[in-house]
Amino acid sequence: MNRIRSLALLGAATLAAGGLTALAGGTAHAADINVVRNGGFESGLANWSCSGGSGASVSSPVFAGAAALKATPAGSDNARCSQTVTVKPNSTYTLSTQVQGSYVYLGATGTGTQDVSTWTPGSGAGWQKLSTTFSTGPNTTQVTVYTHGWYGQPGYAVDEFSVFGPDGGGGTDPGPGIPGAPAGTAVSGQSASGLTLAWNAVGGAAGYHVYQDGVRVRTVTAAGAQITGLAASTSYSFQVSAYNAAGEGPKSAPITGTTTGGGGNPDPNPAVPKHALTGYWQNFNNGATVQRISDVSAQYDIIAVSFADATSTPGAIAFNLDSAGLGGYTVAQFKADIAAKKTAGKSVILSIGGEKGTITVNDSASANNLANSAWALMQEYGFTGIDIDLENGLNPTYMTQALRSLSQKAGPSLVLTMAPQTIDMQSTAGGYFKTALNVKDILTVVNMQYYNSGAMNGCDGKVYSQGSVDFLTALACIQLEGGLDPSQVGIGVPASPSGAGSGYVSPTVVNNALDCLARGTNCGSFKPSKTYPGLRGAMTWSTNWDAKAGSAWSNAVGPKVHALP
Repeated sequence: MNRIRSLALLGAATLAAGGLTALAGGTAHAADINVVRNGGFESGLANWSCSGGSGASVSSPVFAGAAALKATPAGSDNARCSQTVTVKPNSTYTLSTQVQGSYVYLGATGTGTQDVSTWTPGSGAGWQKLSTTFSTGPNTTQVTVYTHGWYGQPGYAVDEFSVFGPDGGGGTDPGPGIPGAPAGTAVSGQSASGLTLAWNAVGGAAGYHVYQDGVRVRTVTAAGAQITGLAASTSYSFQVSAYNAAGEGPKSAPITGTTTGGGGNPDPNPAVPKHALTGYWQNFNNGATVQRISDVSAQYDIIAVSFADATSTPGAIAFNLDSAGLGGYTVAQFKADIAAKKTAGKSVILSIGGEKGTITVNDSASANNLANSAWALMQEYGFTGIDIDLENGLNPTYMTQALRSLSQKAGPSLVLTMAPQTIDMQSTAGGYFKTALNVKDILTVVNMQYYNSGAMNGCDGKVYSQGSVDFLTALACIQLEGGLDPSQVGIGVPASPSGAGSGYVSPTVVNNALDCLARGTNCGSFKPSKTYPGLRGAMTWSTNWDAKAGSAWSNAVGPKVHALP
């Protein structure tokens, strides 16, 4: 999907310098300490030096505690902030921090061995962890650690900066205090055998303990938990406490959750209607209307949350709600809104990829990582499925493995959608088309992106240009005649001219294409040899751009989709 963002290009020589490789965060030994001072920036910029006065301690956005570093590149200044730490010779240290922004760097110089650095291209939305390790030389007692942004890019944020390793004699910050009681505890989902809990994150917490009727039943690191194995139509009392290295804090106020009745289908996920409207919801602010899930128009049957984040583990994904960019939208509210949409019969899924997505699944290990992490996120947030929107190709063998593994975990209510580009669906020999056919028995819909595309072949062999009824119908025909069921084909278009670089068509054109394919009416010069009344519907990027344009797209296309035969 097109996020419509401007990014400066990085020179290849710059990327190569310093071994820019993202490494998984290390685990500190028992005797290790954090040799950085004021790594949470709670004391302003004490112990830190920022080039050109580019840095400041801010109260938002923060990852934990009450403050974080915000630095803004300007001109030839990359907003470098650094601190010299005292280290022990011939020792290994783990350097890590949480960052938010595009092209944020983390590194160390003067190590006496090989200086290191790592970086994230980032989307600017949500916090991401950067981590690397370095070893000190035989005579090294001080090392400079740093972070910086990139020329021409917006400001970046850094929090929880740490360098764990042996004490070099310089001491460390005092340990953390015991965290407070979690607030905003709520039941965000329920079924006959389980309840989903959510609460607001607590600053300085390493994790949370969940108590059921006074007994500790779960320990989690995220601000939410799924409690399973419960009896149907039964009420339970829950409390949550936060903990860190200093100990466990006080419990939250008790809340009561009641499971649903045991009759019928206990699966809490609603079924996708025969004809469905899909909309992508933006977990970032790029000039479109900022929405909460609860703000999304009721016309949308499938809401695709955009996007999952890549991790340092190949194939694995994470999700980081951009609370700051979305006006203080909390994780607890987000989960509760998802649960409410599901109660209203809507499916809320997590989209993987996007224009800048970097998730790669090219072996069995990464396939398992994708399936396991996607299932964990579905359980944590209440997502009913996933969307595959990888715009740099995919391996059909291992993506099929990942999707089948996820299906086995999630069961028959899994909602599985795809959003290939037009070039990806020109032939059944393509990786995307192969994958769709491989998982046809568990596939919900393929909403191909009929935009940001040049001219393409239709199923009649003729070439059609984007922006017309013929482009939509003749290219949909390839999928319909190539093996997909009509219920697995949807038409994906921008909600407004601002939603894509090219290819916008008015809602009238979309509706004419739907009529042409489903009823054989309102066609252009191309008319398919038969009709497809089971056609699933249409998709748009995005619900936010739709809202920006007064919901003109969903108000026109939604009723047309829902009225298909």
